[in-house]
Amino acid sequence: MEFEELYQIAKNTLNPRSLTEDASAGSVAAVILTEAGNVYRGVCIDVPCSIGFCAEHAAISAMLTAGESRVEQIVAVGWDKSIMPPCGRCREFLMQLGNPETLVLVAENRALPLR
Repeated sequence: MEFEELYQIAKNTLNPRSLTEDASAGSVAAVILTEAGNVYRGVCIDVPCSIGFCAEHAAISAMLTAGESRVEQIVAVGWDKSIMPPCGRCREFLMQLGNPETLVLVAENRALPLR
């Protein structure tokens, strides 16, 4: 799957909304392409006590729930549809899944290895 297609899926996954007066979701979306060629999506959950859930974590959770565990590529986009690299916590989480060859897509035609 090409970068542009993953990016479009990520943009289409964005769904910023308020959940409560203090919590929101969907302002960041992430898309994972697995070794098997499947795509999993996720959005962030933001709460004021800092125990929210990153979009990358949500996509990884969907992947694991479906029985897969090998991330080949991941791309995340913010509310303004700009591409953003995963935070340090998410990069560590991806590394713990055991595929140091995962590509973090951060710009068109440019990928950074996770390690």
